[in-house]
Amino acid sequence: MQRNPLWTPCSGAVMSDKALVVLSGGQDSTTCLYWAIERFGLENVSSVTFDYGQRHRIELSAARDIADFVKVPNVMLPIDTFAALGGDALTDSKIAVSGGVDEASGLPNTFVPGRNLIFLTFAAAYAYQHGIAHLVTGVAQTDYSGYPDCREETIQSLQTTLQNGMDSDIQIHAPLMHLSKKATIQLANELCALPAMALTHTCYNGVRPPCGACPACELRAKGFEEAGLDDPLTSRSPG
Repeated sequence: MQRNPLWTPCSGAVMSDKALVVLSGGQDSTTCLYWAIERFGLENVSSVTFDYGQRHRIELSAARDIADFVKVPNVMLPIDTFAALGGDALTDSKIAVSGGVDEASGLPNTFVPGRNLIFLTFAAAYAYQHGIAHLVTGVAQTDYSGYPDCREETIQSLQTTLQNGMDSDIQIHAPLMHLSKKATIQLANELCALPAMALTHTCYNGVRPPCGACPACELRAKGFEEAGLDDPLTSRSPG
């Protein structure tokens, strides 16, 4: 059977290669952080967070808190062009997060065009400069919001482009690519990542405790409910 390059199950052996996790401060990237630690070893994992002009700065503090809690290095890189472009509910304060769909594109108004492509390109450039061979991202095409830059074919194509453009063997791992939110929560539980979930931020409205009504909150709640687990963000704090 041909191996899926975006999902390599843990073999039990810790690899010596270094990994860089794109850490947004949300539940999916936090799960991926724990996945990377299990696969590559704590000493070989670092994280990068992007300040892209997002309306809700709580994402940035959540990412820092998670990295501190897990004890992995975290670097924050500024990318303010997205805010200058505007046109989406995550960077433009004039657009309300309603779960609505843009009439022209047919995509949710929370779609930030090119965001994951830019994130992974900058992450690859950072990894190249620091001798890191593996990138880990929390994108998924199952239970996702309709974002085309979360699809497997997009990530595979980008990996090829980065390898060619940087003349490197950099690998992109997307361990959640084919997992539902329920399965992602179950994986987080297996990886002992649930305590860190109390520090994550998902709410599109940028409030804590979460609003519980936006599409991100509803999807998160559905995942925990189907997994039969309490969400630490709303039930407890890490000890």
